[in-house]
Amino acid sequence: MNKCITIRAATTDDIAQVTQIYSAEVSHGIASFEEIPPTVDQMRQRYDDVWQLGLPYLVACKSDQIIGYAYASRYRPRPAYRFTVENSIYIAPEYHGAGVGQQLFIPLLAACKDAGKKQMIAAISLEVDVQENASVRFHKKMGYRTVGTIEHAGFKFGRWLNTQIMQRAID
Repeated sequence: MNKCITIRAATTDDIAQVTQIYSAEVSHGIASFEEIPPTVDQMRQRYDDVWQLGLPYLVACKSDQIIGYAYASRYRPRPAYRFTVENSIYIAPEYHGAGVGQQLFIPLLAACKDAGKKQMIAAISLEVDVQENASVRFHKKMGYRTVGTIEHAGFKFGRWLNTQIMQRAID
């Protein structure tokens, strides 16, 4: 793992850089089904929503630059789902494959455990004819297992995409 990277709780001052990372994925990748990048204000509201639920929102920093972020969000709004969260991890393109995701995931998981959560879900976008991509491999490495696939769940960049649902226990 890269020792020059610091993982810390995100602040509102980080959201402009977080928005840049997410906007690149929205505009060029399939990890998000959004098609129009959100504004900094919209991302700030999403950040506030996570913190108001008592869930973690972390950033990976190299010097003063945010190179990745991760957060846990409510899996579903119904009360019976209150012990289950969904993780989101986004890394700046130039740091893909550099171990930043793992450096973010480990404290994210610990913070979710401290918050009393029991299960973590990952919803991963896949090309229709692809069984596994880097995100699936990452989540498997982090202890997830595939629990299902939603076929043709989204349509982006002129093609259908599947969503693979993965799950792991937090304890």
